[in-house]
Amino acid sequence: MSRPLVLWLAAAAVLLGACGATPAASTADPGTPRPGGTLRFAVSSDQGCADPQQVGSNDTIFSLRQVVDSLTDQDPATGELRPWLATSWEANADASAYTFTLREGVTFSDGTPLDAAAVKANFDAVPDLGPRASLPKGYLAGYTGTTVESPTRFTVTFDEPNVQFLQGTSTHSLGILSPATVGKSDDERCASVIGSGPFLIESYTRDDSIVLAKRAGYAWGSSLWQSPGEAQLDRVEFRIVPESGVRVGSLQSGEVDAIGNIAQQDEAVLAAAGVQLIARANPGIPFGISFNQATPIGGDAAVREAVSLAIDRAEVVATVYSSQTTPATSALASTTPGYADQSALLRFDPVEAGSVLDAAGWLPGPDGIRARNGTPLTVVLTWYSNSPANRATVELIQQQVRRVGIDLQLREKPISESTPTQQSGDFVANWGNLTRADPDILRSQYSTAGNNYNRLAPGPLDALLAEQAAQPDPADRAATVAQAQQLLVRGYHTIPVVELTTVLGVAADVHGVLFDASSRIQLHDAWKVQP
Repeated sequence: MSRPLVLWLAAAAVLLGACGATPAASTADPGTPRPGGTLRFAVSSDQGCADPQQVGSNDTIFSLRQVVDSLTDQDPATGELRPWLATSWEANADASAYTFTLREGVTFSDGTPLDAAAVKANFDAVPDLGPRASLPKGYLAGYTGTTVESPTRFTVTFDEPNVQFLQGTSTHSLGILSPATVGKSDDERCASVIGSGPFLIESYTRDDSIVLAKRAGYAWGSSLWQSPGEAQLDRVEFRIVPESGVRVGSLQSGEVDAIGNIAQQDEAVLAAAGVQLIARANPGIPFGISFNQATPIGGDAAVREAVSLAIDRAEVVATVYSSQTTPATSALASTTPGYADQSALLRFDPVEAGSVLDAAGWLPGPDGIRARNGTPLTVVLTWYSNSPANRATVELIQQQVRRVGIDLQLREKPISESTPTQQSGDFVANWGNLTRADPDILRSQYSTAGNNYNRLAPGPLDALLAEQAAQPDPADRAATVAQAQQLLVRGYHTIPVVELTTVLGVAADVHGVLFDASSRIQLHDAWKVQP
C-alpha cells in the first residue's frame, strides 16, 4: 500500500479511539469462551431490506454486518486497514487504481467460490442499483471497472484519484455477495442475500425479525478477530421492538440478551440491574437538519441561519440523550478523520436569530409566528421513527425555534422511506445522520455531482469535495476537508445538532460484543454463558 494512504488512515487513530471512558466492548470478566446458544437482540426499527449493499440504518446494519465479509477491516482503535478477504493491496501513485490479492479457499454459503470474478461482479453491479444503494455508489464514484488477473488477484480502477475507496472496502456497504445474489433485482435482494460471512440469513420477516445461523466451516475471519474460524454463537435473533420501554423490560426480564437505542432515563435503571452499557461515538455526519434548497423555505439562507441560531444544542443533549453524547460542532462528527471544529459558527443566539429574520423581512405576527408578505414562517421537518430519541429531539427543537417565531411542523415517517423521500425531494427539511469513518461522506451527501438530496446549487463546495477525494497526502486532504466543513456550516447547508453515540445494553452473561470502526457491532467473537 502506498505510504500516504497509510499515513491518512493512521491519522484517524486518535479520533476513532476518542470514545470517552465508556468501553467499546462488553467488559465483565469473560472467562473462557463457550460456543453455542442463541443471542436475542432487540432493535427499534427495520429498514425493510436484507441486502447490506442497500441499507444505511444502524438497526438493520447490526444484523447484516454479520452476513458479509469485506476486502479489508478497519481497526477501531487506530483507523488502520487490516487484512480480511484481501491479504494485501496496493495503490498506484495517484490513487486511481488499487490491486488486491485475495485469500484462497473462501466460499459463499451457497458453496460458490469467492474469487476475483465474484468481487468484479459485485462492483460492476453497484452503479446499477437503485436509490437505496447510495452508500456503495459513493464509495465507487468514478468506477471504470475491475480487471481480473487471476482467481486471487484483481485491480479496481477509477477515472480519477479516489482516496476514500480503500476505506470503503472495509464497510458493510461493499461487503461481497454471491454472484447468484448480485444477479437478482433490487427488491429480490432485499428479501434475502447470500454472503460469505460467519453467519447466514435463516429467515427475514419485515418489521418483525431477522434470524441468523452460524456458518459451518467458516475459516477466513478478519485479522482483527480472536480467530479466523467459526463464530461462537449458534444463532442470533434480531427482533424489531419499536417501544423503548418494552425493549428495556425485555432485557431486564431475560427475554432478550441485548438491546439498542438506550434512552437517557434508562441508563441508571439498567446499570443498577447489572446490565453492561457499552458505547462508541459514531463517525460521519452528525444528527442534524438539512434543507431541500429547491423549496422556497429551504432556499432561504436567512431561515436556515435563524434555525441554527435558535437551537440550544446543549439543552438538547442534556434533556434527551445518554450521558456519553455530545453536541455537534461541525459538519463531521469529532471522531471522523479530517474533523475540524466549527463550533464558533454553531452558537446558540436567539436574539441574533430574530435579527436575521427581521432583516430578511420575516416579521412577528400577533400569534408570535413570523410572516413575510402574508406567508407564515412554517418549516415542515421530516423525521424517521428508527430511534426513540428522534421524537424527543425534534419536539424540543420545535419548542426552541418557536421562541424566535418559527413554526416547525413535524412529519414522521418510517425509516424505510428515508432514502425515497430524500431522492424524490418530497421534503422541506430533513432530520437525520449518516455514519462513516471517512470524510468523503461529505462528498456523497453534499456534492452536486453526487446524491445532492438537498438540491444545492453548484458552487465552490463542489471543487473542495472533489479535491479532497484526490489527495493521498493526509495533511493536504485534512486542510481541504476543513475548508469544506467551514463552507457547509457557514452557508447553513447543514445544521449539525448532536453527535450520535451508539449505546447498547448487554446482559451480564454475554461477552465479546465489539464495535467496528463505524460503531456497528461485530458478533463473530460474541458468546453467552451457557446454563
